[in-house]
Amino acid sequence: MIKRIILSNLLLIPVFLFAQKPANDTASSEAKRLDILFADRYNILTKDSTTFVSLAGNVKVQQGKTFFYADSAVLNRSLNMLEAFGNVHINDADSVHTYAQYLKYLGKEKKAFLKNKVRLTDGKGTLTTEELEYDVTIKIGTYLKGGKLVSKKSTLTSTEGYYYGDTKDVIFKRKVLMIDPDTKITTDTLQYNTSTELTTFTAPTIIYNIKDKRTIRTREGFYDMRNKKAELYKRSVIEDSSSTFTADDMAFDDSTGLGEFRGNAVYRTKDATEGFDMIANNIKTNKKKNALVATQKPLLIIKQKADTIYITADTLYSAKLSDLKKQRKVVQVRDSLLPHPIVKKGEEDSTDKFFEAYYNVRIFSDSLQAGGDSLFYSLEDSVFRLFKSPVVWANNNQITGDTIYLYLKKKKPERLYVFENALAINRVDSADYFNQLKGRTINALFTDGQITSMRAKGNAENVYYAQDDYKKFVGVNKSAADVIDIFFDDNKPKRVVFLRNLDGMTYPMRQVNHDELRLRGFKWLSEKRPKSKFDILSN
Repeated sequence: MIKRIILSNLLLIPVFLFAQKPANDTASSEAKRLDILFADRYNILTKDSTTFVSLAGNVKVQQGKTFFYADSAVLNRSLNMLEAFGNVHINDADSVHTYAQYLKYLGKEKKAFLKNKVRLTDGKGTLTTEELEYDVTIKIGTYLKGGKLVSKKSTLTSTEGYYYGDTKDVIFKRKVLMIDPDTKITTDTLQYNTSTELTTFTAPTIIYNIKDKRTIRTREGFYDMRNKKAELYKRSVIEDSSSTFTADDMAFDDSTGLGEFRGNAVYRTKDATEGFDMIANNIKTNKKKNALVATQKPLLIIKQKADTIYITADTLYSAKLSDLKKQRKVVQVRDSLLPHPIVKKGEEDSTDKFFEAYYNVRIFSDSLQAGGDSLFYSLEDSVFRLFKSPVVWANNNQITGDTIYLYLKKKKPERLYVFENALAINRVDSADYFNQLKGRTINALFTDGQITSMRAKGNAENVYYAQDDYKKFVGVNKSAADVIDIFFDDNKPKRVVFLRNLDGMTYPMRQVNHDELRLRGFKWLSEKRPKSKFDILSN
């Protein structure tokens, strides 16, 4: 009886000894030593000076602040190495938990090699793979044969992955795919933080927004999945069903709809013949209001099949006309509005838009050019309203006044109306002679973009150089009337009609000082006239 008691007590000694600190261990070796805390059964084997401890049933082993659990394990005392089998669990300082069916752990290097149904979690996200290397010292996990991370509503997969426990970052490489309820991301390299839900891109990346059917292409930037904010660099592109946005740098907030695009920013509608493009070094947008403001050398391009219109100013602004009408009265300048396009359910009315331009406005098209201090253009009525010293050029004709309305029909000039101090000047061929028409108002009509007639009303005055069939000058007439009509052929005055209170005189060409015939307010502004679409960007 006494003999059996002694043997039973001896069986308990190894567990006790393994948990003690050897007298000659250094502090470093103590930190790296694997201590057996519990096992239902164990066995000790010494072979070639190497001691193995076989553990089975509810195995629990400790190294510093790291705990290892398994159904069974083998501890190599000489190499300080642990092999564990079945329901393996590594608890790393209660911050990172790793699970698998097999573990090989090198105690000296503090590196774990896990296989079969590997799962790593930090409480914010769960990483699954078939093979994982985990460094306990620096808390870095690595997989090279495919893995998946599930974090809240996001799922990420890749061929390779690197998990950083201290920062909660995961770097995914090769065939990276990220999916959440609103977004799908494909790339070759992506960094994701399970705590902040911040996604960082360092390689060519495609981001598809499922809800908005929007595609983003970028090479560098980040997207905050939680707050729906992004900053993108290196010439990124945003494309949806109606437009594309390209810029060197861009930032946007999907929660508020606000965005900013910097560096050669280009906004382009997909309708190649009826849409518009906006180019500037800085464009700010409000997606919810369908509004944008462009600064730093902005350029507006109103596209059409022929005779595209180019507009520059210090500032360009565009928004929905229906919203503007809620804020202020928009004067209707047509007797009847142009027919609206048929709008399908869920689509926006393409005519529900206006443009404003402030300071140093310049306009160029093949058939017409203009300038002024400010501009308003509505797609509903297709009328350019030019304010404060505006000027319009059409072939050899120059028209100025206090305010000018330019009416378009099918994107071509249809009518031009000048308010107050209206003055039209027509240079006669290459000679230094100028036909002139002045009045309180001038109303000009166009056909197929060519000027056909002008009417001046209110103290109207006219200077007209008459030519014969061989284009020889036969005299110059200076007249005044209540109303003066001029009719054009091939953009040149051919006939003048005076209505009521005519007073005038015709002079021989050599018997008059032509400079004295110039009407009050005469200024030939050819140096301000844009010569090309590139010229309007030069000033």
